Amino acid sequence: MAILGEAEDVAIAETLLKELLAAVREGQTPTIDDVAYGLREARASESPDIGSVVGTTPTVLHRDIAIKPRTSGQRAYLEAIRENEVVLATGPAGTGKTYLAMAAAVSALLKKEVNRIVLTRPAVEAGENLGFLPGDMSEKVNPYLRPLFDALYSMVDPERVKRWFERDQVEVAPLAFMRGRTLDHCFAILDEAQNTTPAQMKMFLTRLGQGSRAIITGDVTQVDLPEGTQSGLTEAARILAHTEGITVVALESSDVVRHPLVQSIVEAYESDEKAHDRAPKAPKPKRVILEMPPGASRKSE
Repeated sequence: MAILGEAEDVAIAETLLKELLAAVREGQTPTIDDVAYGLREARASESPDIGSVVGTTPTVLHRDIAIKPRTSGQRAYLEAIRENEVVLATGPAGTGKTYLAMAAAVSALLKKEVNRIVLTRPAVEAGENLGFLPGDMSEKVNPYLRPLFDALYSMVDPERVKRWFERDQVEVAPLAFMRGRTLDHCFAILDEAQNTTPAQMKMFLTRLGQGSRAIITGDVTQVDLPEGTQSGLTEAARILAHTEGITVVALESSDVVRHPLVQSIVEAYESDEKAHDRAPKAPKPKRVILEMPPGASRKSE
């Protein structure tokens, strides 16, 4: 095989082909998305870490679920989930925040590391609230948690999901109903957390009991709280960034794995916000904030 072109482009192509070949020899089947991501990373960085994604063996969370990170940010996210009891994940739509959180929760339940999964989300939407929706409380809440349900049903067969709900192994609860509870031996997911107030976020974080874990996800650029109200997610990310056992992961537009146009849309909005000085008020954290204070050490598990 001969690669012809500018020296820089030839070097990029050579690196990518070597990574793809290594992945194939390991029994993997790289996708066109892997190739596209590798090319983007190679063009954007002087020392691209293409192999960390293209050549990565799928992360087996459970024998029934094998999740392969599609970007370096997603890989860092999965590593953070494995290593910490609480993970706060921020990032634009399409970066896999919710899907990977659900995969981790399902894995923990199947491996009997927890007794149940608790799904919650603040009922805050532009121009809507629970009172406008028909049905009982469960029917009112379900539309808000549809992304979590979609992720759950994509991993587990419907009959098993039905049994989990019947046995209360999967629980859906509005965030407002969490006050006063203690969540023991469960895996809790708080989705759309950018729409929590600081008080709500503190309330949720202090619900965790023995043997519990939590993942908190949200997009800080899409806050639907009343003007002037600070997002509980951005405040928690700032306050807890150096807390032992907690990691803040910031996924970026380069981690978008939906339709290619989604990444272009996200980047276009980011450019427009910068040009018109309309960037989100919350400071943008680094991709992974996992620094510990000098002298601190992680507790043994």
